[in-house]
Amino acid sequence: MTAVLLLLVIILVWWTTEYFLHQRRIYSIPIRVHVNGTRGKSSVTRLIAAGLRAGGYRTLAKTTGTLPRIIDENGLEIAIQRRSNANILEQIKIIKFMSKRKPQAIVIECMAVQPEYQWICEHQIIHATHGVITNARPDHLMEMGPTVENVTRSLSNTIPVRAKFFTAERKMAKIFQEVAAQRNTEITIVTPARSAIADSITAEDMAGFSYVEHPENVALALTVCQSLNIPRSVALKGMHTCYPDSGALKIFRVEHKGKWCRFVNAMAANDPESTLMIWQKAVERYQGKMGTRIVLLNTRADRFDRSLQLLRMVGENIEHDWFFSIGERTDRLLVYFAKYGIPVEKVITLGITKPETIFEAIFSKVGSEGGTVIGIGNVGAGGLAVANLFRDRRTGLD
Repeated sequence: MTAVLLLLVIILVWWTTEYFLHQRRIYSIPIRVHVNGTRGKSSVTRLIAAGLRAGGYRTLAKTTGTLPRIIDENGLEIAIQRRSNANILEQIKIIKFMSKRKPQAIVIECMAVQPEYQWICEHQIIHATHGVITNARPDHLMEMGPTVENVTRSLSNTIPVRAKFFTAERKMAKIFQEVAAQRNTEITIVTPARSAIADSITAEDMAGFSYVEHPENVALALTVCQSLNIPRSVALKGMHTCYPDSGALKIFRVEHKGKWCRFVNAMAANDPESTLMIWQKAVERYQGKMGTRIVLLNTRADRFDRSLQLLRMVGENIEHDWFFSIGERTDRLLVYFAKYGIPVEKVITLGITKPETIFEAIFSKVGSEGGTVIGIGNVGAGGLAVANLFRDRRTGLD
């Protein structure tokens, strides 16, 4: 019994020491930006960090994204090696690593999903001087739902106390305003109706990116940089040199056996609303020159509810010529196609197979006028490998 009590005392002393050491480390960093939200967290984290570096701040960043990365003060990436599943204690280790480099600013993407863990990430670990929530959309409903309002209130756990807070959310902004007021935090809503920066983003601004970035992400990042006295032109120039997350939206033109198609990689935008927005932008961009329209859904077994949401969205909103079903447990989808308005004769189920097999099957359905393939669902369970194959065989960006 004495040995057990002694062990408990040792553990308690160790945890208390580590806690106070962490608090000393985090408060030694003057600018702490904590980025949360449903979509665009990784992109906004990278954009803010690039803008801060361009503005002369010694800045480090950490993204969860498709592949977790530390971005150092020179914009170079350091892979994060995980021996087990991700958990929020990783943030403490990352901050310990960063603090040794004496940064003036850090930009951290929130990696928590459970509401209580989101609260811990902000109020026990990060203590942000600048909080950011990109948007609130229906995703991770098992953990944060069942409604968008529930998701919004869960995300609001990372709104800091007596600090600055920024969001590009429109529909649910009122909830963020209420929470920010309770915490004596200044809120800036970055939407065209409320923000001069959001209203000023031009096609020329967006043309400077090597990938398809979203204007609302750029406006949000520019606003955070402006609050730290970085001129718009300086911050934007830095953002144009920003290396995107591996899951960032890119459109590749691919030629194969005398045919061509463009591949719209929307797998990182795995909620219905964001996915539909990407498709609508593609339709607008190509103005009736879509060719054969193909939807490629990659399914993860542990995100089956998300696959059903996407299936319903496709049936209701996306006109398509073929629907490819790949990934885990695709057999479970079979009973839902007709229910959600997707003709079964247009469905090709491949399940888990080689990326090359999927590539060949898609091109077998592309007509002589070319085609547009949108990859949706999830980068896991083989999705990233398929997207990477189209990337590696690209003949150019479209």
